[in-house]
Amino acid sequence: MNTTQLITEIKKKKSFLCIGLDVDLNKIPQHLLKEEDPIFAFNKAIIDATHHLCVSYKPNTAFYEAYGLKGWKALEKTIKYLNENHPDIFTIADAKRGDIGNTSTMYAKAFFEDLAFDSVTVAPYMGKDSVEPFLAFENKHTILLALTSNQGAFDFQTKIVEGKELYKKVLETSKTWKNAHNLMYVVGATKAEYLADIRNIIPDSFLLVPGVGAQGGNLQDVCKYGMTDNVGLLINSSRGIIYASNEEDFAQVAAEKAKELQQEMQLILSK
Repeated sequence: MNTTQLITEIKKKKSFLCIGLDVDLNKIPQHLLKEEDPIFAFNKAIIDATHHLCVSYKPNTAFYEAYGLKGWKALEKTIKYLNENHPDIFTIADAKRGDIGNTSTMYAKAFFEDLAFDSVTVAPYMGKDSVEPFLAFENKHTILLALTSNQGAFDFQTKIVEGKELYKKVLETSKTWKNAHNLMYVVGATKAEYLADIRNIIPDSFLLVPGVGAQGGNLQDVCKYGMTDNVGLLINSSRGIIYASNEEDFAQVAAEKAKELQQEMQLILSK
């Protein structure tokens, strides 16, 4: 899916919601544990209930890798289900990969070719040659960690380096990389006050914004400082939607929570 198609879906659904599929077997409804593949059963129910309210799903791969082969199989079944039944949905492999060139190429093949995700999150710490192998894939997007929502972000990302915050240097440098038009960026919702400066550097790029909901981020503030003429935002909510209930009505309650965010987004888009 290219950016134009994503923008079309945002306008059609009046939503820029991304739902995180971070499946913890200790948190899903107990009746699902009787299923042959409880992780996929949970994901399928969430997708079936919410696909009309969001434009993106973001499985965090750690929640699948933690369960070994059966977890990876569940991830594979989830992305296949999305691609076959909802090809209009933008899919994000939240894998936070990043390594030297040959290794990054293999990571990119795993997520873009084998699993057929539209995008993957990548850490920029190793620089250009660790990111450009991802950017080489046509109509695929690399979502670069820029300014994250966790407390540890202040350890490095906001430190002053040669008179400028490090995250700003990452943004500016990334614009010079080959196929930089395939870049998107992660900016945490809890860092909304930084968005004006970020937009001065990358005025048109899409931002994946986690942290709305359970982590305390505010949607209105994010949109005030981060929205572009083409929206330019994917607002992620994970726990606040998928774990809103652990009873048999979990998918219905998840849809209700997703609907609340979608309606708030619709109001913002109508202004």
